[in-house]
Formats: sequence, structure tokens, C-alpha cells
Amino acid sequence: MGDTRPMYQRIADDLRRQIDEGGLAVGARIPSRAELKRAYRASDQTVDRAVRVLKTAGYAIGQFGRGVFVSDRAPIGALVRTTDAVDTPLAARISVPGATAVNGQPDLVWEATSTRTVAPPGIAERLRVRQGERVMCTQYEYLADRRPLQLATSWEPLSLTEGTDVMFPERGPYARRGVRGRFAAIGIQVAQAREVVGSRPATSPEAEALGCAPGQCVTAVERTHYDVGDRPVETSDTVVLGDRWRLEYAITFGT
Repeated sequence: MGDTRPMYQRIADDLRRQIDEGGLAVGARIPSRAELKRAYRASDQTVDRAVRVLKTAGYAIGQFGRGVFVSDRAPIGALVRTTDAVDTPLAARISVPGATAVNGQPDLVWEATSTRTVAPPGIAERLRVRQGERVMCTQYEYLADRRPLQLATSWEPLSLTEGTDVMFPERGPYARRGVRGRFAAIGIQVAQAREVVGSRPATSPEAEALGCAPGQCVTAVERTHYDVGDRPVETSDTVVLGDRWRLEYAITFGT
């Protein structure tokens, strides 16, 4: 029985096989449109669609004026989800080839911007507050050796933190202490966190920040922290490239 796949899919699958088997190495140039047309006896539209499939899947990236090149898809590391690390902004085990820091560990930095705003509908539901209630929104961008690594956005009800030393997560005497440490400083005991993990296409702003193609698969982690009375005190969204990261969970069983 003949191959019933559309021609663009056959071309994309063949190029993907060459990449997986090392025939096209990381950094190698994908054959040009003219070369692909000759090799597969296909139209401009067909080969363009095949290359778009490769870009969306994270196998290739375009460089303006130069062409399309094979992407580095080696895993960057693992997001480590444990009881001790669950409220740490960047809880990760990271391996970046060519890392410049001591002991082969990459130079990790992050930038954060906090803004007073109102809770969007979905965030209000997660925090169990009224739509439009005031929250502190903090947006994080994490870099390893100046390469995009992870995006995160956190929301906290200002009804809990306004006027306290922990109102701004990255400023003041309790900056960078994690959700539990910061809220403990104002007398709120964080007892648990719950996570929901999913995959979806990257938005255009996310793709630009992470250095990938719009529509490429990202892993999204939705995390909410609760106090001892099961009241949500903080919720966040973390986004990483789906093909470059693994999620690692430590599961402890009671005796």
C-alpha cells in the first residue's frame, strides 16, 4: 500500500529523520527551497509548509537573510518538583553545554518586574477572589549564560501583602525567600502547593522571549500555594520549552 501522507508531511518527516540520525547536525543549514523542490519534486508551497512543520516542532530555526538551520534540542535540564523546592522560583537541575561558571554550572540570573494590577478572570478564580480585585503581578525571565531559560508570572492578593515588607517579592528584607519564607514573615503559614502541568503552543511573546518559533510546544506549569486554612495566597504560571526540559517529581509515600 502506498504512502498516503501529504507530500509536505513526508518531506518534514524525512528531514526530521535525518536530524535525529545525525545526517543533519545541530547548526547545519536545512537545504534551500530550490534544493528541496528538486530533491522531492515538490512545489514552493509544499516545501515551505514542510519547513514550517520543522520550525514549529523545534527542529529548525530561521535566521534572517541566512536560511534555516537545525536547532539544538538537547535537554537543558529538569524542573525539580519536591517538597523542599516547590515554592522556589527556579527549582531546576540545569546542564548547559559550554557553561562559563565555576564547576561547569551555568551563570544563572533572573529579572523580575512587579506591577500592581487587577486579577484577570482566570487568576481571580484560582485565588478565589472577586474579578477585578487588586493583586501584585510579578513577571520573571530566567537566563543561563545569557540564554533564555524560563518564563514565570506570579500573582498575590494585595489584600494580604499591601503595606507589608513582602509586598514586592523581589524587594525588601525578605526578597527571594520563596513564597513560604515571605508569607511566614507576615504571619501566614503556607501549608501546601498544588500544580497542574500541561502542554500548549507558544504565544508570539513567549516565542520571542524563549528564542523559539511561535506555535512551538511549551510545557506550562500552573502552581498555587495555600495556607493552613486552604486559602490561596499565591498562584503562578511557569513556561519552558517542551522539547528541552523534563519535569522531575519526588514522590514520598507515608509509612
